[in-house]
Amino acid sequence: MASHPSPKRAVETPTIPDRLYFKIGDVARILKVEPYVLRFWESQFPQLKPNKSGTGQRLYRKRDVEIAVEIKRLVYGEGYTLSGARQALGQAKRAEPKAAAVASPVRAPAPAATVGKKRDKVAEVVLRARAELREIAAMLAPPGNAATPLVQPLRRRARSSPVENVSGSLFDT
Repeated sequence: MASHPSPKRAVETPTIPDRLYFKIGDVARILKVEPYVLRFWESQFPQLKPNKSGTGQRLYRKRDVEIAVEIKRLVYGEGYTLSGARQALGQAKRAEPKAAAVASPVRAPAPAATVGKKRDKVAEVVLRARAELREIAAMLAPPGNAATPLVQPLRRRARSSPVENVSGSLFDT
């Protein structure tokens, strides 16, 4: 006797409007569920965390609505229990970054020759900059003596000579 898989109910995937935030009533209408179901799912699925406004009203982002759509598909369409849907959603979340990493182009490390060429170019730029700085220093040097340094050392002024005491005594008598 062949076993037949359990019949899966067809759950239509709703179109999510392009908005920044959705109120709980809006999400409930999109998913065709009651708002208390969404509040219950929030307690059961850590991935579903809507923001709350200053007045305490739930504000779902588009990503939150997409997670709620996935939860509805797993529970109502695929027949998962809530714990099974939580596990499936957690596994899908963990597999997502790996899939994104595979899809994105990965750069291979640059060959040593390329790195050497870049280093040579950098060295060339530094040498040119030094030569330009030397030219500027020569322009700023005092005329007639290009060998004199740009910054002259501070010269001390001669101290005034001490006053000699003619009488030999410190106090005038």
